[in-house]
Amino acid sequence: MKRLFIGFQALIPQHALSRLIGRLASLERPFWLKNTLIWLFMRQYGVELRDATTENPEAFPTFNAFFTRDLKPDARPPGDSRYLQPADGVLSQRGSIDDGAAIQAKGRHYSIAALLGGSDENGARRFAEGCFATVYLSPRDYHRVHMPISGTLKKTRYIPGHLFSVNDTTANAINNLYARNERLVCFFDTADGELAVVLVGAVIVAGIETVWGGIEEPGGDAPRERRFDAAEAPTLSAGEELGRFFLGSTVVLVTSNPALEWLAQTGQSVRVKAPLAN
Repeated sequence: MKRLFIGFQALIPQHALSRLIGRLASLERPFWLKNTLIWLFMRQYGVELRDATTENPEAFPTFNAFFTRDLKPDARPPGDSRYLQPADGVLSQRGSIDDGAAIQAKGRHYSIAALLGGSDENGARRFAEGCFATVYLSPRDYHRVHMPISGTLKKTRYIPGHLFSVNDTTANAINNLYARNERLVCFFDTADGELAVVLVGAVIVAGIETVWGGIEEPGGDAPRERRFDAAEAPTLSAGEELGRFFLGSTVVLVTSNPALEWLAQTGQSVRVKAPLAN
């Protein structure tokens, strides 16, 4: 069954399917269809709205509004640590980058340089002996991504690619998964060194939105890079919203700091703004 699942993903028109799902998720009418989709999704994945600012499922104008729902101000108090969790989900991997490679799953690694993309070898080299953490967001989770540490944005890099699922089954079967999937890489300067926050797309992810740049829709043909000068570069505080996924995916944090003290264990369910590392 696992091989069939992987093979099926390779055969389907991933980007066309994601665009179709995106249009469907953006529909405001007919109301009955929008509400039915939300109720079915909640039932299938066990979604709870107690922490959301909107607790009535039928009050969301679109499925996307439901999926990217905001939380009540006191729902996720920030922890007392240097690095905070960037999202609700599961801390699927974390650790040190070894000779430029990070762990994807047991027995599988991927290149940090390939993950970050671009032709700036010196830029990737600055992370080659740093640390990384990967948080998988399941369909039931809160899907906004927050800053793990305060930082000033230097540049973003959109990298086109596949849209394979990023669940455990796929991560254990496909080499270099995160470096093959479509992704948006956000580079920050922080008091602790350099930080890259990588928002990894996946099958039926209908877009990635940042608070400074709007929506990056799936299916681009070429990499796109945007640099920020000092006058326009946004500075975001630890715990502040960075962006959101329109349908689920994964966040990879890459830092140049080589010696983090981890405060959460691999495989642990985590909540955004909870302690990640010192």
